[in-house]
Amino acid sequence: MISEKEVLDIFKQCGAFLTGHFKLSSGLHSPQYLQAALVLQYPEYAGKLCSELAEYFKESEIDLVAAPALGGIIVAHEVARALGVRSIFAERQEGKLRLRRGFSINKSERVIVVEDVVTTGGSIRETMDVIKDSGGIIKGVGAIIDRSEGKVNLGFPLISLLSLTIPIYEPKSCPLCKERSIAIKPGSRWFKGP
Repeated sequence: MISEKEVLDIFKQCGAFLTGHFKLSSGLHSPQYLQAALVLQYPEYAGKLCSELAEYFKESEIDLVAAPALGGIIVAHEVARALGVRSIFAERQEGKLRLRRGFSINKSERVIVVEDVVTTGGSIRETMDVIKDSGGIIKGVGAIIDRSEGKVNLGFPLISLLSLTIPIYEPKSCPLCKERSIAIKPGSRWFKGP
């Protein structure tokens, strides 16, 4: 199995462990950010990390791997490849995660939910709700990186390759804001694109 140090080294080598002042998708602020897309753009790393994550679920009977868009799409695809099952993702429509593009979950399909980086677990929880509402049965939850400090309760153990303690702050008590630093929004939820 890959070590936590090896996972962190891959993120650092890819320039995916950023420092500064960031506004996370949860609305919280942090002096560090993990831009997993900079790692997952390399098929070699995506395959290696996601195959390692899939190993934790090999003994489970899984029919499907699901993820929230955007960060979890590649993770779900690569974990599904390693498990020999299909992969889908939920995406935002009118502010709520939904299955689109013709994706469906058959009643009683056994599903694991995966993500690139978990901080508060909000996107994972929303994806789990989509699965339950579709009649799927959740069998587990995984992420490449858990930065929740073990505080996230998803009703299942969160399986991750790396657990990191990175400071997070409510905006009103953020020391970086008090220094008049402006938080940037690096995550996918703020990308407006062409």
